[in-house]
Amino acid sequence: MRGVHSAVPDFWRSSGFHLLQRDGAGRLRVTDDFLRAYYLRPEIHPVEDSCEAELELHTALMSDPRREIAQGDIDRIADEDARENYGVLLRFRRRLLESDTVEGCYMSLFKGDVDVPPLFIEQLAHVILRNMLDACEDPLQLRAAELLFRDQKATLRDGHVLLADLETVEMHAAGTRYGGIGRLIVEAQGALGKVDLDVLDRGNAGIYWERESRFDTVLSLDYGHAGLDALCRVIEAWIAHFFGVQAAVRPLRSIEERRWAWHIGLDAESTAILNELWNGAEVEQGRMRHVLTLLRMDFGGALDLRPELAGRPIYLALSCDENEIVRVKPQNLLVNLPLART
Repeated sequence: MRGVHSAVPDFWRSSGFHLLQRDGAGRLRVTDDFLRAYYLRPEIHPVEDSCEAELELHTALMSDPRREIAQGDIDRIADEDARENYGVLLRFRRRLLESDTVEGCYMSLFKGDVDVPPLFIEQLAHVILRNMLDACEDPLQLRAAELLFRDQKATLRDGHVLLADLETVEMHAAGTRYGGIGRLIVEAQGALGKVDLDVLDRGNAGIYWERESRFDTVLSLDYGHAGLDALCRVIEAWIAHFFGVQAAVRPLRSIEERRWAWHIGLDAESTAILNELWNGAEVEQGRMRHVLTLLRMDFGGALDLRPELAGRPIYLALSCDENEIVRVKPQNLLVNLPLART
């Protein structure tokens, strides 16, 4: 069961964390209520014109969330979309039930072909981070952790790097009211200093507790700023939670090592750029501007990494794509980490 951390306000209530239970190692065990939450999703919940077979199947699953479902039970559903949605969800449910923990399920998703929707992967990352950061008192780390399960819109102005939640930005763009985020990032008008932004920093970090589920604060990734340091701490905690090893992550202005030993891109664009640089290819300046930050990861344990990499740093990069969208793949930190025991 989860511990009690009364000093830390509750946060990310939509993650499903409170529907789960911790095991002795602090990992999350799947509960019936957690499964029921998926059956209540709009893609699965019956609608007014749902057929009798769909209603019966949904009622049975709500009563017994782990109930074995035969393919014939799904085939009897009249609506084609509903049949497909049940197939996807029950395949995902099988992965959850076959794994000892939510963390184990998350890791299993990337062994072979990924056969679950990105939405489910992001939801698992969300609840794992909620568990991992349960006792975290630093709102900046919580905001930085949002990068691991929510897409961001990057704004590069006069050497500054700002990240805002993509869904929030699009919501502002679709409406008639533009807040500071909308004006700067959607319309891209005005100088940085002339726009009233809710940029989270040490001085105003407390506002996060009132708005943690609104995803409407902006994170600065400027070198030397607290937001980038917070991202480093989240990466360290992510690796420690899954593997029990201690990494030290710090920002870099550039990679000085001409022939580095290992790198991990935190997103698809970073992976491509780092691969090209490592192979000696020229990367055009326009693409290099997509790189938002570089990080260096070191391991203190002499036996943590593979023998040929012992004592060598691992370089990380975070980039935006050509549309200035940042889509972090936190699984890259797990499946591409060259630990000795993996």
